[in-house]
Order: sequence, then C-alpha cells, then structure tokens
Amino acid sequence: MKITSATFEKSATSPEHYPRDGRPEIAFMGRSNVGKSSLINSLLGVRGLARTSNTPGRTQLINFFLINDAFHFVDLPGYGYARVPRDVKKHWGPMVEKYLATRSGLVLSIVITDSRHEPTELDLLMKEWLEARGKPFIIVATKADKLSSNQLRANLSRASAVLGGSELVAYSAVTRSGAARIWKEITSRIADFGSRIAD
Repeated sequence: MKITSATFEKSATSPEHYPRDGRPEIAFMGRSNVGKSSLINSLLGVRGLARTSNTPGRTQLINFFLINDAFHFVDLPGYGYARVPRDVKKHWGPMVEKYLATRSGLVLSIVITDSRHEPTELDLLMKEWLEARGKPFIIVATKADKLSSNQLRANLSRASAVLGGSELVAYSAVTRSGAARIWKEITSRIADFGSRIAD
C-alpha cells in the first residue's frame, strides 16, 4: 500500500473520546518495550509518528493515527507494566479491554512479540482473549534483524509452540522485512470491512 498521509489524530481513555468517523481500525498491542512504535513508524515510512521510548509503560493512552484519510492505526498501551491485578481482564486493563471488546470498526489486532525472547504469559492471554471473542488478529515478532537466520527460525518455532501453534510474522523495523505480509493482511481486512458497509 502506498502511504500518502499519516497524522496523529487524538488520544483517548474512553469511548466518548474515540473518533466517530466510522473508518476501519487496526490496533497494535504488545508488552511494553517490544518495539510497537518502531513497527508502526516503519510500516508507514514515517519517522517519529508513534513515539518510541526507552522507558517501558510510557504510553498510557489509546492513540489514534489517521492513515491516507481512510483508516486508523491505533496504538494501545503496552501491557506488563500497568499496576493491575492478575486476572486476564485486569492484566490488560479496563480501558483497553473496553476498546477491544466494543469497537465495531476494529478489523484487525496486531499482537507484537520480541523475536529474541519467548512470548510471555501475557502474550498468550492476549491471544486467547482475542480468540475467545472472535477478534481477527495476527502475531508479529519484531527485531528479527538482531538474530541470525538459524536463530530466528528456531525462536519462531519455539514461540509458535508457546502460543498454541499460531503462526508468527517475523519483522524488522530496520529492513522492513515482513512488511508486505502485514500490509496484505491489513488491506484484506479493510476491504472486507468496506464490503460489509456497502452491503
């Protein structure tokens, strides 16, 4: 997909603050410091749109970005550093759970893991939460350029086993390797959404 515009639209903490334009949305989620902002910026080819930070847990708002005046990228707060109880709902946080559970324009969730490390229990819980509610998602393993081909292959295999056999898309924000696969899924989901609206 050719990106002609990508702008920050707004931050929100509750549904009354979400955009109300009816455009489809792609949500990005993952534990803090997993490379979420770098993934968003590199997919769009825009430096510094989504803010990166060396301090885990810095993003505490739901951030909406308008892409090509046609759809939104939604940057969700990183999980794992929030001060929350143990059950899956509160691991993720009421604010984000409400967004995921109720947002009718959410066409795809992108669950982000770090290819250098095994997925955590929180990653597995997030995947199971989305599956249980029938929410479309893909899992992206970032920082793939930091591993050799053999290491990456082995790590992806282990990660898939931890995540119940789910396929992972290896991605590098440096080389943009894996971008085509991610964009193919995004554009397909946006097209499906448009067809449903037209019907």
